[in-house]
Amino acid sequence: MNNQKSVTIYIDGDAFPNKLNKILFSAINRLELATVAISNKPIDIGRSDYITYILVDAGADLADDRIVEMVVEGDLVITADIPLADRVITNKAYVIDHRGMVLNENNIKSHLATRNLMQELRNRGEKTKGPDPFGSKDVQRFANELNSFLMKRVNHGI
Repeated sequence: MNNQKSVTIYIDGDAFPNKLNKILFSAINRLELATVAISNKPIDIGRSDYITYILVDAGADLADDRIVEMVVEGDLVITADIPLADRVITNKAYVIDHRGMVLNENNIKSHLATRNLMQELRNRGEKTKGPDPFGSKDVQRFANELNSFLMKRVNHGI
């Protein structure tokens, strides 16, 4: 392993797609990255000395709150939860969603506003279209973005 500051990966496990397990597991072990998977139900990305699983009680945002408590500047959070992404970006951490989209200080407020608007419409009884089914293109985008992030930040200490 190199001498650079180590990045810890935090996984919001409550909605983590199983299709990403192999990609993430491989990267974690290849680069010897400390990883914490936090969820309110058991998940299994794989058994590794580098992965810690934390199970929190069921309840709104308990896993999110634990991630926010633990994450520090420069860490990576993998989540599709826009409010959680906003909170960790405030802590100067990085976010990649399950579909390979990078969320950052330049785009998170726009995504949060859209999410809140859609939630408000649903609360009023409007029918809204959900996301497209998670597919192989999403898996590939995630793999590419994760690799790009890790090559920049782990190998070069950026």
